[in-house]
Amino acid sequence: MKKTLLAAALLGCTLAAHAADQSEAAHPGAVVVTATRTAITVDDALSSVSVITRADIERLQPLSLADLLTGLPGVSFANVGGYGQQTSLFLRGTNSAHSLVLIDGVRIGGISSGLAAFEQIPVEQIERIEVVRGPRSSLYGADAIGGVIQIFTRRGSQDGALRPSFSLTTGSQNLLRGQFGLSGGSEHAWYNLAVGAQHTRGINSCRVGAGTVFAGCYTDEPDNDPYRNENLVANGGYRWDNGAELRGSWLRSLGEIHFDGSYQNRSRTVQQTAGAAFSFNPLQAWKTTLSAGQNIDRYDNYENESFVGYIWSKRNQASWQNDVSLADNQLLTLGVDWQGEKIESDTGFLATRRHDTGSFVQYQGTFGRNEVQLSARRDHNSQYGDHDTGAAAWGYRFDGGLKLSASYGSAFHAPTFNDLYYPYGSGNPDLKPEKSRSAELGLSRQLDSWNWAVNAYQTRIDQLIALDSNYFPMNVSRARIRGVEGQLGVNLGGWQLQGYASWLQPRNDDGGVNDGRVLQRRPEHTARIDLDRRIGEWGIGATVNGAGRAFDDAANRHALGGYSTTDLRASWHFAPGWQLEARIANVFDRQYETVWYYNQPRRSGFLTLRYSPATR
Repeated sequence: MKKTLLAAALLGCTLAAHAADQSEAAHPGAVVVTATRTAITVDDALSSVSVITRADIERLQPLSLADLLTGLPGVSFANVGGYGQQTSLFLRGTNSAHSLVLIDGVRIGGISSGLAAFEQIPVEQIERIEVVRGPRSSLYGADAIGGVIQIFTRRGSQDGALRPSFSLTTGSQNLLRGQFGLSGGSEHAWYNLAVGAQHTRGINSCRVGAGTVFAGCYTDEPDNDPYRNENLVANGGYRWDNGAELRGSWLRSLGEIHFDGSYQNRSRTVQQTAGAAFSFNPLQAWKTTLSAGQNIDRYDNYENESFVGYIWSKRNQASWQNDVSLADNQLLTLGVDWQGEKIESDTGFLATRRHDTGSFVQYQGTFGRNEVQLSARRDHNSQYGDHDTGAAAWGYRFDGGLKLSASYGSAFHAPTFNDLYYPYGSGNPDLKPEKSRSAELGLSRQLDSWNWAVNAYQTRIDQLIALDSNYFPMNVSRARIRGVEGQLGVNLGGWQLQGYASWLQPRNDDGGVNDGRVLQRRPEHTARIDLDRRIGEWGIGATVNGAGRAFDDAANRHALGGYSTTDLRASWHFAPGWQLEARIANVFDRQYETVWYYNQPRRSGFLTLRYSPATR
């Protein structure tokens, strides 16, 4: 995994980590595209970046995206009852809707709530993940206050071989998960086709007693809550001799979730993302890219077998981006983004469409030891009008691999359709975007055998949308978030260690009765250590994840206790391309909650059989 590291020593913690030799993230030359919308090495990025590769995913053996990402710097999740249940991301202490999520360059997330359905994205179909922390609205527009997470689906190689892949997982809670794919390509083309399915009987998602104390799900349904999912992914591309490239991708995920609820307790879901892009060079120093994409979300809700209602949303998007090389180590990027949103529901929203056009410019330059990145953007939205954002970053390289960086940026979050247009007097069409300003200072060092980094930041968010005394949404709240994040990596005698730690101070700053209180469901301290070693055909490893106390309510009356969990894993390459994997999650059977009165899985075991000609 990639390092945007922080000196854990400054956090008062001992962190050990390594730049794993199985992951390109271990190398400072690893290339990312999310930080600047252009190809750039992690070492050259002036923002805090983490990268997870396919090798990392197979090594860590996660069941879900939250399983995979929890404990990375600035990353925490809140989950309402286990695998497949609703999962909310908090990136650098910002709200769940304050982080932009992309799949193969296409923006995802329901436009009614503004939330991405992380629980519906199958990890077996993921090739790579890039996590960029800090404001990115000056490049991407709305919602990139806490950062951007981009997920890349698996793609084929260009060596001419047809490569089948296969995996089958079974384990606790009657889990059964399978995946089959075919990938390949030629000198100019590549493709990947894969199908997957999973089912688990789950756990009782809501703690018994919720109906008595009016907490959590507000009802008592002491049964297991099963989850199932079927998914299909396809992507491919073609590159001509002159450098022109055409690529496309498609992901469809169908889910059925049972949960505890007083007026609905089952949902059938559809998450679909499709995108295509064509890039070419009109001139040697000018690259232009045309892209288009679509994201569809649908939820059909039931109470037992009775249909309760549905919500469907669609987002179309298009982009024209131009990258112009002004001189050696100087790149100018200019572009225009467009997106149109539409919603349908039995609820009857007061408005069902809106659209946004954003134009942006970015400059990246290197002058001796100095590196500079500047960006600005204007968005025009049919609901809230014009909104401007900008960012500036500077870096300086010292001798010995030491690098100092500083940045400042503004960002915003657009009001959702629920905020604006929910009927029955619950929506406010006059809402303005939530606005943020962030400053960050970083220090890092990259060496051959070890690396470290520390990033300190502050974010102020104004015009936060909250309910007033009449339960009407208004731009009445503010927040101030301060944090320090760290990573340290080293390879010690064949043992590969990776460590991460975050200290967070997310505070209500609205001057009201909850002024100074901790923002809901954000642990103020998190830490994670991964330890792995390969011994011939065997691999062994462990992960320890810890989180400090959090609160489930704005008044901080309902505390969520701190906890730590330990996972053990092993793998055996018993034949060319074949691998057997085993994992025990929550070895010490810890009982904990990330949302008040919602259970989390206790000790669990899983076994996976995997085949891939590329596996080594």
